[in-house]
Amino acid sequence: MPAKSTAVSPTAASRRRLPTLVAATVLPALSLVGALTAGAGPAAAATSAGCTGGGFTVTLPSGTTVTPGTSTKVATTTMAADAVVKVRGRYVEFDVAPVTGNVVNYVYTGADNPMSMTPGVRTPVWASRTLDLGPVLRGEVEVRSDGSDLLLLSKGTGGKVKITAKDCATGGVFQQEAEAGRPVVATHTLAPGMYFYTNPFTGKVNAGNGTTFRGKDSPQSATRKSLNASVSVWEVASGGRMGFVTGEDAVELSAGATPCVQDCQAQNQLRGSVDVTDPAYRG
Repeated sequence: MPAKSTAVSPTAASRRRLPTLVAATVLPALSLVGALTAGAGPAAAATSAGCTGGGFTVTLPSGTTVTPGTSTKVATTTMAADAVVKVRGRYVEFDVAPVTGNVVNYVYTGADNPMSMTPGVRTPVWASRTLDLGPVLRGEVEVRSDGSDLLLLSKGTGGKVKITAKDCATGGVFQQEAEAGRPVVATHTLAPGMYFYTNPFTGKVNAGNGTTFRGKDSPQSATRKSLNASVSVWEVASGGRMGFVTGEDAVELSAGATPCVQDCQAQNQLRGSVDVTDPAYRG
């Protein structure tokens, strides 16, 4: 497990790309403002425009596909632990192992959108987002693709994992929730080229790659246990969840979600409704 760190610095190569993406105590605030503002693209707020044309097609291990507007349920009793469901959208792609609830190879495709943070550039973000459940979800998996939204629910005698996602160029795009009757350890490993850093304008930990891309873990009823430049580890209460937000949602000055593990309401999440101080995402 990675050692604890209160401030996360990028690798040396990352510093060469964008030397200002470090904790505010390292460089004067004025130089940070100037460097981050120069060449920054338009603000990428979390609106429905960021989801235009979005929609997931899901391919099951059997080869069966679920297209937007359809759903299915499939038994996982004999499915291999490493078998994956392939989720492919216009803006976002990733794979899910239904028997463990683990997510791998989360990528932004770079598809054209005025709010894209990765225009024309295929950008791997997460190598994996894994849970410590093991192959216990041997019951069934439900897959439902509806517009730009996806629901993937795996159940078994050892608990259940619900994954919800949106096929959008920016905003609140992913959530992973586990119920196992005990706290679950979630380990999030960034893809090569991505790194965690302390945003000097918000004091929060963002994920970036030296461009205007901004991402952030969005916990609910979860406690961060450790953090280094590429891995964050969380202990999540049963029924709690780990989300992932990007763009303006990743840099807003919100207090975060309130504790909730059952019947959580939409108001537990703030989206684009508070001040944004990061120059890359100010209109």
